[in-house]
Order: sequence, then structure tokens, then C-alpha cells
Amino acid sequence: MLSGWLANTRDICTAIPGRNVTEKAKKLEKCPDPSPILVGPLRVEFTDPVSLDLVRQENPRLRNGGRYKPDNCLALQKVALIIPFRHREEHLKYWLYYLHPILQRQQLDYGVYVINQYGEDTFNRAKLLNVGYTEALKEYDYDCFVFSDVDLIPMDDRNTYKCFSQPRHLSVSMDKFGFRLPYLQYFGGVSSLSKQQYLKINGFPNNYWGWGGEDDDIYNRLSFRGMTISRPSGAIGKCKMIRHKRDDKNPENPQRFNRIKHTRETMDKDGINSLKYSVVNVEKDQLFTKITVDIGKPGRR
Repeated sequence: MLSGWLANTRDICTAIPGRNVTEKAKKLEKCPDPSPILVGPLRVEFTDPVSLDLVRQENPRLRNGGRYKPDNCLALQKVALIIPFRHREEHLKYWLYYLHPILQRQQLDYGVYVINQYGEDTFNRAKLLNVGYTEALKEYDYDCFVFSDVDLIPMDDRNTYKCFSQPRHLSVSMDKFGFRLPYLQYFGGVSSLSKQQYLKINGFPNNYWGWGGEDDDIYNRLSFRGMTISRPSGAIGKCKMIRHKRDDKNPENPQRFNRIKHTRETMDKDGINSLKYSVVNVEKDQLFTKITVDIGKPGRR
């Protein structure tokens, strides 16, 4: 009778839901690197329109806020994808359409953050990236940050959107530049930095209003802190750009060349430690977290 009672007790214990979940979690192993479900080169086209409803239907495993993590293994990194944004709704649809399946095949624990600049003043890409870093960390303990323009789509899913031992430039060969690196120090488009790498350079500059210069300033910061840029091969690092006219509120920055010359003097006082902004609105969608922020104006920095 005792043996029968013990057997019944054992059956009851194994039926406790909480214990099953815990035991299952303990059995999860780290995801392999590289992911075994990558497909390689991709066909990327922008001819057919894409709707957010379509992207939602094709990505049913996404959680609210554009969050995902694999359920059959433990992701190697927790990645926040930061997109500086304003008036690019059609571009964002394509980005979400292509990137969500890629990121899931890369077996990342990730979240997508669209940082929308409030108002119609001059655009400030780098400051929005700083905001994205700050706001993402309020939600989750991310250890890697991918900073991506909304109009760039990778053409090979082996170009993993994660962090490496050195800062990573991910958009190596863009169709805009004939699939060649425009110059050796180029760090624009899509890049990734670990939390430690980002903090080591005091984040990004806040005073680059308008187009151009901030990516070269970031390159200088990395160089001055003894870091080097890593890149995938030109074949794997191919990216396709969604063609568009430049925003009237994102004119060329006439001060950019002078500012780049003084990165060494300004980087310790202009960056994440001097960031000021206010959150206007937060929108949670299945595909993304959109944070609208007031970052001020060029005349009041």
C-alpha cells in the first residue's frame, strides 16, 4: 500500500503546473551560434505595398511592443533595435515586414523601439538614438543595441543583428554606394554596440542637427577609446535602401565638419550624460514600441 501511495503522490506532484514550467525552463540550452535556421541571401523588393495587418498576421509569435524570444533555446543576447523616426510610415512597414522574420531566425531575444521626433523642427538622428537607448533600458535588461535607419534592409540573414567584442558596422555594402564601403571610417546606416561599448564613449553626440556628421563623430569616439570597427564580409553585409527624397526638415548640417574636428574635446560632456528630452506619447503595438519625444530645437540645446 505504501508503494502505491508513493506512486500516486509522485503522479500528483508531477502534475503541478508551476513545477513543470520550472523544470522545462531549466532544460533549455543556449541557442547555437550561428543559428541553424538561417537561409542566407534574401530577395528584397519594395514594389508591392505592405500593410501592418499583414506583418502582424505573418508574425503571430510577437509579443506586445515588438518583443520576441525563442521558446526552444536561451538567446545569447538581449537586443534592443533602435530606429530614429519621423514621417516614414511606409518605410517602417517594409522594415518590419523584412526584419521581424530575420530577427526571429537569428534566435534573438529582442524588442523594436521606434523613436519618433515630435514636431517639425530640424531632425536629430543621434539624439534620438540616445533616447532609444535610455527608454529601452527602462523596460528590459538589454545588453546589446542595434541602431538602424528605417530605410535599410539587410539582404542576408547571416548578417546577425547582435553585438560583438568590438563595435559592429552592419550595413557594409549598400546598393546606394554600389555595394561598396564609401570610405574606411564609415559607420552610418546600421550598427551595433554593447552596453559597455556605448557607455565607454558616453553614448552619441546630441548636437548634430540636420543630415550628416554624427556617424563620423561616433567613429571618432570609438577610435579615441581604443576600439576598432568590426564588419561582416561585403557579401553577407549587403543592404538595400528604400529610395526617397530627403526630408525638408533634415537639411545638410553646415556645422558638421567643424564639430567632427573637435570630438575629442566634446565627447565627455556631450552624450548620454547630457541628454535632455521629454516623452510625449508611448504606443505599444504587436510589431513595435513607438515612443514620441520632444528633444528640443537647434537653438535651445
